[in-house]
Amino acid sequence: MRRILLALALACAAASGAHAQARTIKLVVPYPPGGTADIVARLLGDQIGRSGGPSVVIENRPGANTIVGAEAVARAAPDGNTVGMISPEFIVNPHLRKPNYDPVTSFEPVCRLVSSPTVIIVNAASPHRTLKDLIDAARAKPGDVTMASTGIFQIPIEQLKRAANVNFTYVPFQGNAPASNALLGDHVTSVFSVYPTVAELIKSGKVRALGIASRKRIDALPDVPTIIESGYADYEVEVWLGLVAPAKTDLLAVAHIADLFTNALLSGDVKAKLAGQDSYPSIVCGPEFAAALKKQYDDVGRTVRESNIKAD
Repeated sequence: MRRILLALALACAAASGAHAQARTIKLVVPYPPGGTADIVARLLGDQIGRSGGPSVVIENRPGANTIVGAEAVARAAPDGNTVGMISPEFIVNPHLRKPNYDPVTSFEPVCRLVSSPTVIIVNAASPHRTLKDLIDAARAKPGDVTMASTGIFQIPIEQLKRAANVNFTYVPFQGNAPASNALLGDHVTSVFSVYPTVAELIKSGKVRALGIASRKRIDALPDVPTIIESGYADYEVEVWLGLVAPAKTDLLAVAHIADLFTNALLSGDVKAKLAGQDSYPSIVCGPEFAAALKKQYDDVGRTVRESNIKAD
């Protein structure tokens, strides 16, 4: 289906000629300048421009845990000139807050673009050498083992608790750096984090990785097993970035945007720069991306209800 849509989009673009090349695409990024999402957006926008495509203008619209940016995209005209960058918060927010959009019906999914692995770490001096050690300790003394993270990771922590039938005590932090500092100071037992933010701590030997929450092991930590390998089937948590357009955007325009951004993402220069930040192409587009978003949305909703998770 995606190939058909892309072929139609390319034919449409060829037919429209100079108009397609002259068009400007506004990419709404729901984060401040300088962060990972902003860097990825600018890398891709610059590459599209260098390749002779339309100009990509980045509009940073931070606020309300990405809700401000998402609402701006939902309100935009469905003319193919506006897209928004999304991340896991996009599907978590409606279960905890009341945004003026529905992640399933207010947008046309374009593509998931990149993802970064997540990891569970402990202090290097910790007696826990494996994920099994950590879970056994939590089972032996329910509530004594603490797991810190930023708010977005409370949901996968709850999912791991249920899968392992143990009780970690969740400790929220406003950022990965404070959570890691708490781990280094022995104030918490473990941390669930996106890998890039703790990579240097792992490399320096100050902390130890117990498990990777990706489907496959990562090159940077070849000896660290996945959580799936540790006995928890289908447990996969990655931090991803993707694109959506306003609902009712013409599917030819959506497919053309997908083609522009995926081609840019797969260019050698962009891939190398992203790899330097431990972010990697994980391209899923069109109906497949829509189905993945819907599944994650339903899974998150179930966990929020069953665990009685509330907004911070």
